[in-house]
Amino acid sequence: MAGLKEFGGEQVQTKLMKGLLDLVVLQLLNARPMYGYQIITEIRREFHVYFGPSTIYPLLHTLQKKGYVKSEWNMSNERPRKVYRLTTEGQKLLNFTEDSVNLICRRLVLEAEVITATAVLVQE
Repeated sequence: MAGLKEFGGEQVQTKLMKGLLDLVVLQLLNARPMYGYQIITEIRREFHVYFGPSTIYPLLHTLQKKGYVKSEWNMSNERPRKVYRLTTEGQKLLNFTEDSVNLICRRLVLEAEVITATAVLVQE
């Protein structure tokens, strides 16, 4: 089986992450409220892809403007931090999007199985 690098896997992974970044952020916020830098480090830790503040903060602003996340200032530390949390609308969007992505993945797997079965039949 070919390795990830052979097919430009790192670039493919980054492209997929860019396309699904809003879903990833909503999923992280579904687990717990977070501030922006926590989101950046979680994405890097979980997916081995770096999206910096110039990507994450505008996305958070857009998600907040659309009503999918809300923010509040946490003043309990030395440095005030804006903490983001998922709203009810954000939860609904996350559920819908997850269902859609799961459907697409199931169809891709099914298509791959049909192609594999067809190839086996042709070889016989």
